[in-house]
Amino acid sequence: MLTQPLLDKLSRLRLTAFRAALEEQLHNPQYAALPFEDRLGILIDRECTHRDDKRLKRRLKTARLPLPATIEDLDMSASRGLDRSLVLHLTQGEWIAQHLNILVLGPTGVGKTFLTCALAHSACRYDFTVRYYRTSRLLHQISLARADGSYPKLLGTFARTQLLIFDDWLRDPLTRSQSQDLLEILDDRYGRSATLVATQVPVSEWHARFPDPTIADAILDRLVHNAYRLTLRGESRRKTDSPLPMPTT
Repeated sequence: MLTQPLLDKLSRLRLTAFRAALEEQLHNPQYAALPFEDRLGILIDRECTHRDDKRLKRRLKTARLPLPATIEDLDMSASRGLDRSLVLHLTQGEWIAQHLNILVLGPTGVGKTFLTCALAHSACRYDFTVRYYRTSRLLHQISLARADGSYPKLLGTFARTQLLIFDDWLRDPLTRSQSQDLLEILDDRYGRSATLVATQVPVSEWHARFPDPTIADAILDRLVHNAYRLTLRGESRRKTDSPLPMPTT
């Protein structure tokens, strides 16, 4: 019986899950009653599932999401202001393939980052490349890249990422140079990839947050007009989830 040479070849081909499933079949007599096609199908399914899991782990590692949120964990009750059918549609990733954007809006603490991470996790499941940034940290990274000469490489990374996420968008004041950096990133991505922005700042106030109105016009034109809007409402979940007892008097 040539079992061991066959197993060795599967290892050389890096079919690790296929090999493990085959060894399981060889040691379990119940599989002998199954037709060959069924047994082969089980082996192939095991390998495909294994590869899908590894690919998802790689995508999530690259994305660096701050929360392990999934769409299954999401509270989509009417009180939160979410359109359930729209959210479920967005989890399928078509908007990313169509190079559209999403704006996640709402006051502080209502779960914008959680919703953002759930949508990003779904994108990783569909094998899109994702990168998450808090906007202030992204701008700091750009500043460091300019200093060490890696700025063009960093811009290339942003441009190639299929879904780029800016959390806490426009929370902090911007310099003209920072505004130009954001415009350069968005200009490279416009019509080629998708962007998700999460912010407590209403869209009506965005223009005034930029020091240069011309740059503001250009950024809003690339970000807002081809975007889905998800507006969350309600009390801060940091208050309702706090383990501290509420005062009785």
